[in-house]
Amino acid sequence: MNMTFGEDLIASLGEALDHASGTAPGAREHLVEAPDVRFLREQLNMSQQEFSRAYKIPLPTLKGWEQGRRRPDATAAAFLKVIARLPKKTRDALAS
Repeated sequence: MNMTFGEDLIASLGEALDHASGTAPGAREHLVEAPDVRFLREQLNMSQQEFSRAYKIPLPTLKGWEQGRRRPDATAAAFLKVIARLPKKTRDALAS
């Protein structure tokens, strides 16, 4: 059966909605666990500027995370976990 462009478009939008709501077959949700960035920074007794500079994180990115406008992706979350466990060693490694 041949679908018209409009019918095909409507069907694909329905599939996109199913995927977005998690009801599509095979749809998976990936949750990234990241430390609370503001709490981490405050535990290290650092300003946003100091934290940004020390760990090479762009200041607007850091602010976005802290204000909840953005969330760290998997790579950034892993980096933040390293900072949380080894803050001085991480700073030292990035400084050299």
